[in-house]
Order: sequence, then structure tokens, then C-alpha cells
Amino acid sequence: MTFKAILFDLDGTLLEHDMRNEFIPHYFALLTKHLAAWVPAEKLVASIMRGSEAVMNNDGSRTNEEVFAEVFYPLVGYPREELEPRFMDFYMHVFPMLRTYTAPKPEARPAVQIAFDKGFDVVIATNPHFPAVATQHRLEWAGVADFPYRKVTTYENSHFAKPCLGYYQEILDELGCAPEEALMIGDEAMDMVAARLGCATFLVYSAATKLEEIAPPPIWQGTLADVVALLRSV
Repeated sequence: MTFKAILFDLDGTLLEHDMRNEFIPHYFALLTKHLAAWVPAEKLVASIMRGSEAVMNNDGSRTNEEVFAEVFYPLVGYPREELEPRFMDFYMHVFPMLRTYTAPKPEARPAVQIAFDKGFDVVIATNPHFPAVATQHRLEWAGVADFPYRKVTTYENSHFAKPCLGYYQEILDELGCAPEEALMIGDEAMDMVAARLGCATFLVYSAATKLEEIAPPPIWQGTLADVVALLRSV
């Protein structure tokens, strides 16, 4: 197979952690504490979930950032210009504390490096629910922050979210890449759905992988070491 673009998921794929059962609970614990003087914890979490749901249903007419803001800030009862700086302060200064709940994968950097060495367009195709500053932190934790990616998906620059096919189509359109010229590497069903557009897929096992949910089945599956071997051969 001949590829033009390689799309890497981040969480669970290049960065080891249990997003649902460990990372997110600690994330909310830190965030609610940081914003306790402005919004009660239960109200904050419920409002974030409503905003995230709106992002999941984004029709592509606005960025995920805009969609989230339109839902979230009215729910918490603060103007965006007043509360958003508190969020940015959290992501810059408190969010890095979550690094302790993650671990770098030794094969992550070699996998990304070989993709660049081969001349592919390389994208970090992480679900764009977080702002760029939070995504940059996670790339640093994974040891792959210093590469010149064609795109890193964040809620500021994306108009869809996984598993919507529009998310993948938006990336391909920006790259000028046909689906069959792209390889999506990820650890969950929402990554493997790229195959429905015609992309090749590689499933990397992680704590979040649920094989019974993977449909359509990936062309390849294994570890990041297996990804490195594949990329060397194409």
C-alpha cells in the first residue's frame, strides 16, 4: 500500500494512560478545585458534559471551541470573557500536574520519526475536545512535541469530533489527501471508523481498546513496535 499521510491518535496510542477511569476523574478533581470560587463542582462538570455533547454533534458550521462556548458559558452563568481566562490559567499551570497519571511509550517517538523520515504528511489526530495548550502538554509527555506536524487537531481548529466521519474528512481535505492514501493509527473504535471513508487502519492495543467494538476491523493490529516495522516496509 502507498500512503501519503499518517494520522496518529494521541491518548492511549502515543501516550499511555487510562483516560476514562483515571485521567478524566483526576482532571475534573483539579479543574473543579481551581474554579471552586466561581462555579460549584457539580454544576461545572454537568455544564462541561453538555458542552462536550454539543461538540460531538457539531454540524461543521463552527469550530468546536465556538460550539462548546455557546453551550457552556450560559449554563454556568458567566460571560466567556470573564471565565475563559481562568480556564486558560488552569491549562497552563495546573493541567501539567496530570502528567503523573500518564507514561510515555518508548516506541512513540520512533514511530513518529519513521513517518517523517519516510516523507509522509504526519497529523496528530486526537479527539479535539481540548484546547491547543492542553494538547501540547500531552504531546510533551509523550515525547513527541517537537515534530513539524501538518496538523494537530484541537478544539480551536476542528469542526467535528470523533467518531464523526466529518472529523477525518476535514483532515484529509486540508492535506489534499484521498482516503485510500491515509493510514489512521489509534487504539479505539472511534479511530478505526476512518476505514468507513476508505482509510487504512492500524489498531494499537491500550487500556481503552475494546475489541468487540472495533468495526470495521483494522487492516493491522499490534503494538507501536509493529507500527514502526510497518512504516519501515512501506
